[in-house]
Amino acid sequence: MPPEWAPHRGTWLSWPHRESSWPGNFDAIPSVFGAVVQALAPHEEVHINVIGPEMEAEVRHILAECGVPAGSIHFYHHPTNDAWCRDHGPIFVQRVHDGRVEEALVDWGYNSWGNKYPPFDLDDAIPARIGEAFGIQVFQPGVVLEGGSIDVNGDGTLLTTEACLLNPNRNPDLSREEIERHLREYLGVVKILWLGDGIVGDDTDGHIDDIARFVNPMTVVATVEDDPRDENFEALQENLRRLEGMTDQDGRPLRVVPLPMPPPV
Repeated sequence: MPPEWAPHRGTWLSWPHRESSWPGNFDAIPSVFGAVVQALAPHEEVHINVIGPEMEAEVRHILAECGVPAGSIHFYHHPTNDAWCRDHGPIFVQRVHDGRVEEALVDWGYNSWGNKYPPFDLDDAIPARIGEAFGIQVFQPGVVLEGGSIDVNGDGTLLTTEACLLNPNRNPDLSREEIERHLREYLGVVKILWLGDGIVGDDTDGHIDDIARFVNPMTVVATVEDDPRDENFEALQENLRRLEGMTDQDGRPLRVVPLPMPPPV
């Protein structure tokens, strides 16, 4: 699995349409997604999942108003339940074979963060649809996992949380060791680093992309709360202690950069 900063051809989005995901604020969301596409389009391909032709026409109109060239976007009539493509989309993997880079994707199971927001059947089908559209090999581990729950350094180390991956609302029949085996087998990692809990109130149950990220193979930026009265203080301090004692796949200590936790909005 390549790291976040690896060169890539494009970004995938699932266009928002579920108003309950932004109660009272949905009208502003399509233009925000339009601004995201506007920022991406001059530099890379943008691939967008839409429900069908009618939504495609609506999105094309929004993007035109944002100044996005009509020919720079790739649309796919892949119906979705919600907009969180980082979580319900595939994870692309690659290997070098006979001097050529081969690509495939991993179709992890998706259950809307532990069956919190059904239905999610259309979202769960997105990786297979993308694999079919691209004509590339699709691996299906039979394990529930969201893209935001893991992060990699590109050299063989993966970072995640116990709160999410060991939560019984994801894979109740799998042990830590079994989950680690699947991560190694399907993502090509050799070392797995476990933090504890995530941020209080996070309905993803502690996604790593909320609290700690690799920014290069040796450096992790980690959210830290310094106020002992804050409800996130203990969990984030514990995560910091763990990170400061962790090493990468070659046994080298990680460089940990604390990032102050912002106040509640």
